[in-house]
Amino acid sequence: MRAGVMGLALALAACGGGDAPAGGSGESIQIDGSSTVYPLSEAAAEAFTTSQTAAARVTVGESGTGGGFAKFCRGETQIQDASRPILADEMRTCAAAGIQYVEVLIAFDGVSVVVHPSSPVTGVSMTELRRIWEPAADGVITRWRQVNTAWPDTPFQLFGPGTASGTFDYFTEAVTGEGGASRTDFSPSEDDNVIVQGVSSNAGGMGYFGYAYYVQNRERVRALRVDGVTPTAESIADGSYPLARPMFIYANAEALRRPQVQRFMQYYIANAARLAPEVGYVPLPEAAYATYAERVRAIQVGTAFGGHNDVEASIAEAIARPLSTEMPQ
Repeated sequence: MRAGVMGLALALAACGGGDAPAGGSGESIQIDGSSTVYPLSEAAAEAFTTSQTAAARVTVGESGTGGGFAKFCRGETQIQDASRPILADEMRTCAAAGIQYVEVLIAFDGVSVVVHPSSPVTGVSMTELRRIWEPAADGVITRWRQVNTAWPDTPFQLFGPGTASGTFDYFTEAVTGEGGASRTDFSPSEDDNVIVQGVSSNAGGMGYFGYAYYVQNRERVRALRVDGVTPTAESIADGSYPLARPMFIYANAEALRRPQVQRFMQYYIANAARLAPEVGYVPLPEAAYATYAERVRAIQVGTAFGGHNDVEASIAEAIARPLSTEMPQ
């Protein structure tokens, strides 16, 4: 993955992009958060650094959406990668620390449910996913045939994101109906590559993570159809894939007044439509990127999601929502 990102960065550097002039202070910009958004931000950071003369040094971490927001709301990072919107508790934490933020949808993802390539299972319904992953399944639903009699009578080996992950929050909300409500007898990791390794090493393996990690590991794992729909760029873009979702970056509003941070954000948004497909995600409509570029330029703060992980919103609805600075009750 990282080698491919670096190659993409060099290609983009040759193309340029955005309204980013050369030159700068050589300061450091820190990004952290979602491992799902990480490949996209890493590609943008590499391309920006390569394309600028004495540009800011951009570093990208992947401590999970929740872990990243903890750092962001302490003022330790300038940009936050998130695979879900900022939640009410995080909004309050940021407000208490005097941290304002600019919310940007940067691309679309489809949480991919994957199995070992040898598995005879090719598709799963949302109802079956709930039976597998809900808290009541903990220690009780342990074999494939318990969920569907057409499936093999073999044990599960389940892998998924840890509780600091925005993907965990989104998946549990979408599948079990309550964010964070999940069985606990699975192998968690904030590193999606560890989940790939777990599923690919176990014939009874099942796991879930962002679409980019499936695209990068097609030979090691196989994606299941969900309610009859396979995760593809097309099914994610048109919203027919049930686990399609937006991905976000949040910029510290005060940091955006620094020329290099503003320049990087403009560069990222201007190049996201090219970057996203190369790392396995689906770009927004062109007009949406223009809207977000102006939002960043004007430093328009707030969130359009009210502190909630709204899994019901369509892609078009997510883009069209107005910002609000009102704190949730």
